[in-house]
Amino acid sequence: MGGFRARVVATDLDGTIVRSDGSVSPRTVAALAAAERAGAHIVLVTGRPPRWMRPIAEAVGHRGVALCANGAMVYDLHDERVISARMIDVETLAEAVARLRPLLPGAGLAVEYPDGMVAEAAYDLSGWDNVDTVLHQAEGAELVAKPCAKLLVRDRELAADDLLAVVRGALDGLLTPTHSNGHRLVEISALGVDKATALAAFCAERGITAEEVVAFGDMPNDLPMLGWAGTAYAVANAHPEVLAAVSEHTASNEDDGVARVLERIFGEEVAV
Repeated sequence: MGGFRARVVATDLDGTIVRSDGSVSPRTVAALAAAERAGAHIVLVTGRPPRWMRPIAEAVGHRGVALCANGAMVYDLHDERVISARMIDVETLAEAVARLRPLLPGAGLAVEYPDGMVAEAAYDLSGWDNVDTVLHQAEGAELVAKPCAKLLVRDRELAADDLLAVVRGALDGLLTPTHSNGHRLVEISALGVDKATALAAFCAERGITAEEVVAFGDMPNDLPMLGWAGTAYAVANAHPEVLAAVSEHTASNEDDGVARVLERIFGEEVAV
């Protein structure tokens, strides 16, 4: 890698280092550990809420920090707690919901908090393996009663790309929408909150520049981070928009693409 030694390794989780069976390979764990031994900060930058982070924290040995909910929440992996959060205020949340209702009458809405999730009855939970006891149901005014880290919109018919186009048009200048999966789901953060701004803030606090960051991702919600980082890779299984936007590609999440790059950067090849 021409002598490049990253001070920050920033990687998405699902579809990037997490395999389709939900695991993180021993090779990837070893590569992250090698990067940390070399002095790099390990930053997991994900759309996941904190309540879905315990298996990941355990898999990576409670190493590093996570920027959850697309950067809205900073989560300490060592002791599994939210350190800080950038929330959508109640007035803005209510305005967003009012704009979306007439455009997406069949959609279900939900909100994420640092300690759990609240959803409408119409919010489709099929396809999720980890629906848990923190999930409560709320309708109308109760849904927008307090600030949240993320507003979720799920439609039963529109594909994620098409749904995102509708939501972006409706919320332009109000909030920051994106998507990270194929579940007809759009995730919405406070204006200006995304993976790039969260990672930039983390780096600024430590005197680290974008040129000292290597980042990895696979979905549209990763694009701001991949565009900000000095060195960026798309995994082979990435969304077509990501593959087109990012010049450097690596192997898929199933084939340890992130580990392969880290081994080259930090000079420690892991035997498989």
